[in-house]
Amino acid sequence: MNSTSTQFVSSRRMGMYDPIHQMGMWDESFKPNGNPSAPAALIIPVHASLDNQSEDTSHGSLDTPGKYEQGTSKRSDKVQRRLAQNREAARKSRLRKKAYVQQLEASRVKLMQLEQEVERARHQGLYTGAGVDSTYPGYGGSLNAGIVAFDMEYGHWIDEQNRQILELRAALNAHTSERELRVLVQSGLNHYSELFRMKAAASNADVFYVMTGMWRTPSERFFLWIGGFRPSELLKVLMPQLDTLTEQQWGWVCNLKQACQQAEDALKQGLDKLQNTLAEAVAGGHLGEGNYIPQVAAAMEKLEALVSFVKQADHLRQETLLQMSNNLTTRQAARGLLALGEYFQRLRALSSLWATRPREPA
Repeated sequence: MNSTSTQFVSSRRMGMYDPIHQMGMWDESFKPNGNPSAPAALIIPVHASLDNQSEDTSHGSLDTPGKYEQGTSKRSDKVQRRLAQNREAARKSRLRKKAYVQQLEASRVKLMQLEQEVERARHQGLYTGAGVDSTYPGYGGSLNAGIVAFDMEYGHWIDEQNRQILELRAALNAHTSERELRVLVQSGLNHYSELFRMKAAASNADVFYVMTGMWRTPSERFFLWIGGFRPSELLKVLMPQLDTLTEQQWGWVCNLKQACQQAEDALKQGLDKLQNTLAEAVAGGHLGEGNYIPQVAAAMEKLEALVSFVKQADHLRQETLLQMSNNLTTRQAARGLLALGEYFQRLRALSSLWATRPREPA
């Protein structure tokens, strides 16, 4: 097993608030494939007519009716084949149209459900979901539909993760075959990939909501790093939970941890520069005049770079999980995903216990 060698962009080369264009770490993974279906073929009906021919009894011969019938039979067979082809093409076109209409209908129903949830939340003045802090200012007045949708999806994501944890635990205890374990591991990796996709969409809707971890429980927010877990710290938590590592695997883990720390430092330095630049932009001009529109407008342009930092941090998290699965055995990778899921379960349980702890009367 070869050690992972990594190069990183020097912090001196980073723009003031430009995103880090290349981490130099790993190739991107989990990109969706596939194109929409090609449009249905046009169906051109074929209409054939046979000319009526009269027999000239005075000049006719005994061979003429036979030749006429043979030619008519050939033309009739050709017409029938074309008609059959057209009927088959029409049938396939109807099936494609039916599938497309069903997909549109399902999307419409999902959109209506989301609109109903948003409307209910507006009447209530807040939306409480999986780990959401109702004191977040965005929930006091107008609601961000993108954030409400993310919070609903994240609640479903947590339910699915809990189910996958039960499956992994049962499979490891039952000494399931490598093939079945590999399926569970891939399913777990795809599940985290879906979370990163959801977060990218939520960041475009409200990057501060994702950055501050308002969608997580308080205990999870205590360990938050750019909207998620810090990969190098997570490696320290997971490694003792795995089966015995070989010397070569330990070397690879050390290299991976060092690579993660370098990437985390590069992102932190970029964020520090962005923070300083934003502070200078907001404080530009003379404070106390009461006119701050130009300064705020200038800061807004620079603030858009914050979304790219969240996406790059998630890319680092995703690639760390992928590298772990590629360089560990299937059973080790399964134990790692199980330990990762239970770690976050314990943090959420800690938040629940803390919120319901006995308090002395004031």
